This record gives sequence, C-alpha cells and structure tokens, in this order.
Amino acid sequence: MSITQADKAKKFRALHKLPATVGARIEAAEPGAFIIPNPWDGGSARILAGLGFEALATTSSGFAFTLGRRDGAATRDEVLAHCRAIVAVTDLPVAADLENCFGDDPKTVAETIRLSAATGIVGGSVEDSTGDERRPIHEFSLAVERVAAAVEAARALPFPFTLTARTENFLHGRQDLDDTIKRLQAFAEAGADVLFAPGLPNLEAIKLVCAAVRPRPVNVLAGIKGLNFSLAELEAAGARRISLGGALSRVALGALLGAAREMKEKGTFTFVETAAPGSEVSAFMSKPKTDAGTI
Repeated sequence: MSITQADKAKKFRALHKLPATVGARIEAAEPGAFIIPNPWDGGSARILAGLGFEALATTSSGFAFTLGRRDGAATRDEVLAHCRAIVAVTDLPVAADLENCFGDDPKTVAETIRLSAATGIVGGSVEDSTGDERRPIHEFSLAVERVAAAVEAARALPFPFTLTARTENFLHGRQDLDDTIKRLQAFAEAGADVLFAPGLPNLEAIKLVCAAVRPRPVNVLAGIKGLNFSLAELEAAGARRISLGGALSRVALGALLGAAREMKEKGTFTFVETAAPGSEVSAFMSKPKTDAGTI
C-alpha cells in the first residue's frame, strides 16, 4: 500500500504535535522534540531514512555544494527538481528549505509554495532574507506580508502543508533578540505553523523565543560550532524540532577534504581504514530493477 502525500503530511504535523486540520486551535503540548536531519542527495536520504529517522528536510547549502556553488546560488527550478529527487527515494515526510522563496514580492512567495507542494513535499519554509548583502533582511511589514502570502497558498492546498517561517537576523549579524521575537510573533499571527530563528546564541535565547511564541512549535538549528547543545537541553528549552542545515553535508565534505589532503600531501591512503564498507552503504540503497523475464 503506497503512502499518500496527505498521509505523510498528517504524520509530519503529528511529529510537531500540530492538529491534523490546519487552522484548528493549537493546544499546549507536553515537552518533547524530534530530530529532522538534512540529506543533500538521494543516497544520504536513503541512509538517514534507513537509520530510523521519522522525517527529512532538504538543505539549501548542502544541495548547492553538490552543484559546485555557494549557498543561495541554486535556481528555483533546480531546488524543485531536488525536492522531487529526495521525495522519490523515501516514504518519509520531506520538508523543503525554500530559502527566501526565490523572490521579494508576496506573489512569488505564494507561487513557490504551490510549486513546491507539487513535488511531493509536505512542508516548507519562507525566510525574511533578501539575498542582498547591503540589506540582508526584509523590512518588517514586507516580511510579514510574505509569510501571510505563503500561508494563504499553503491553506489552499489539498493536504495539510506545514509552513515554517524563519527570521534570519542572527545569521546576518543582526544580534537583536527583541526584533527576532517580534518578527516570529508576527509570523505566528499571520498563520505560520512553525517558527525558526537559526543561529540563536545560547540556550537562554532559545528559551525566550520558545516561550514568546508558545504554543507554536519552534525549530532550532543544531550543528553550529560552539553551540553544540544536546537534544535533551534543547527539549528543556522548549524546542519541538531540531534540524542541522548543511552540517551533515559538511561532515561528509570534511572527510573528503581530509582524505584528499592526505593523498596530496603525504601520498598515503590511511583514510580508507575508517571508510564505511561498500556493503554497509549498499544495504541502504534501492536494488536495481531487473528486466521482465530475467531470473
């Protein structure tokens, strides 16, 4: 029996302790959080699903690196194709990092939500970054309008899409917790299901953010060097969902860098001793299809 997109969407909302029906009242839930790891290609998605995680989310930076580009340099069409590729290899719910939804105006944001839903994902994000280093964060009222447009598009879908609204203040040097909370509260008022402020500097800030938007669930970014909090600590702070962004892809690329430098600088290959056995990796992957009539 195949799992439908609506089935996945309901499962995804249940992980957040959100009501299955969008727009229904969100009640305060018992503490608890789940980890949503971020694959960067089909193989990493198969491995993470095979290890028992309950949902996956794409990563803009991890995907961009596979194209030989920096974060933010993939086109919308490329990101949508990537979403379809991840959905195709797993029965788990998949959410998408949709960056700034590939446009400033609310109309483009809504269009991106509709197009992304058609790839098979069950949730996605809209953030208030502009992509312009001179003015990295959208002005407050426009940021809220963009989230409202995303919410309207999500609510018009034939399944319960989980919309995450992000403010990027702390990733762009704007260490303003008051403005961050103000934005997240406005995004919640506009109808966002999940709130997210990546790069919060400490557990106290995470606690303040979670308390300020309760009972809406909060996603916290783990895997930041120097801010390596445990799942238990993040749960206690009030987080509901823990993601890693591009951290897992950077771990893999770190292993590649180490191996390549050893070969280039020493002419040795000791790194193969700690490499995952091919048989172990292959066990997570799909089997090749056989031709009809082949024994």
